[in-house]
Amino acid sequence: MSEIVLLVGTRKGCFVLRSDAERRDWTADGPFCEGWPVYDTAYDPDSRVIYAAAASDWHGAGVWRSADLGSTWELSSAGLSYGDGGLRLSKVSGLTVAHGRVLAGAEAAGVFASDDGGVTWSLLSTLDGQPGRDAWNDPDRQPPGHLGLPAVLAHPDEPSRFWAVVQGFGIFETTDDGASWTPRNRGLRADWPLEDPAVGYCVHKLVMSPVDHDRLYQQNHCGVHRSDDAGRSWVEITEGLPTDFGFAAGAHPHDRDTFYVVPLDPGHGRCMPEGRAAVWRTRDAGATWRRLDDGLPGSNAHLGVLREGLAVDDLDVPGVYVGTSTGQLFASADEGDSWREIASYLPAISSVEVAVVA
Repeated sequence: MSEIVLLVGTRKGCFVLRSDAERRDWTADGPFCEGWPVYDTAYDPDSRVIYAAAASDWHGAGVWRSADLGSTWELSSAGLSYGDGGLRLSKVSGLTVAHGRVLAGAEAAGVFASDDGGVTWSLLSTLDGQPGRDAWNDPDRQPPGHLGLPAVLAHPDEPSRFWAVVQGFGIFETTDDGASWTPRNRGLRADWPLEDPAVGYCVHKLVMSPVDHDRLYQQNHCGVHRSDDAGRSWVEITEGLPTDFGFAAGAHPHDRDTFYVVPLDPGHGRCMPEGRAAVWRTRDAGATWRRLDDGLPGSNAHLGVLREGLAVDDLDVPGVYVGTSTGQLFASADEGDSWREIASYLPAISSVEVAVVA
């Protein structure tokens, strides 16, 4: 029997929830990582190691790792430094595992890599020479939140190819392991003046269809977008959603045309519209959308979901998981058609990652 493991990053450590493949009953352990704020987590199915990207106001930035599914943890920070180059590492904000290594995105914006399971790290790239590079490391011009480079999306078949999201500036692709980069923002919308049309787009979440690696989706500050050519161009698919703003998004594991988002009020509150909780799903690549709210609170639910707060497992009938910035964790075992609250009083949730462990 497979075990479903949820890795939940919060402002006060990482929590690990477990269930069997039926996904009805859950147990929870934590908080781990000594209560450090955890911005993102990742799981390596080959080594069965859990990673948690963290930063402490007192102790600095690092990556926690557990080789026993959360029973014990150790902090890894060797090599996580910009040295004397003038950049300051304030946090590790994004993690991904691919092709036998771990990639970490950080603030100030940079990509670090580990080839030894997160024990030691080396700086891979700070995207020098890219348009906007000087602005995104200028303290007076950085977007709110100071996440720097919060996401790295690896290509499943090409180890030297991946995409990096720089907060407030957009997507950049490398095909030579960070030696060179190309902006991938053509077709995106910005509701503000751009100094350079190649960059300046606020990409909140970038995902790839597991069954079609040319099919990418993103939730942007200005709408939801789809790419059919691996990010070289984008089309907006926002029509039918209640707002054009949100953070979290997820792709279906078996159907390239099915995709999930959590629209939010674009104002300062950034909560679910009208206090009615819902996840939205398209099954036709954004041509139409359906509201999914069966089992979610239908009134006075002023909930927010951050960019890493939605995850989808890869079972035959996929489960969908959403964690809120006020500590509720909701789960669906039927592709989002119905929902249950499986944790109620966690600290503010930054990220949700799911692993199916044999």
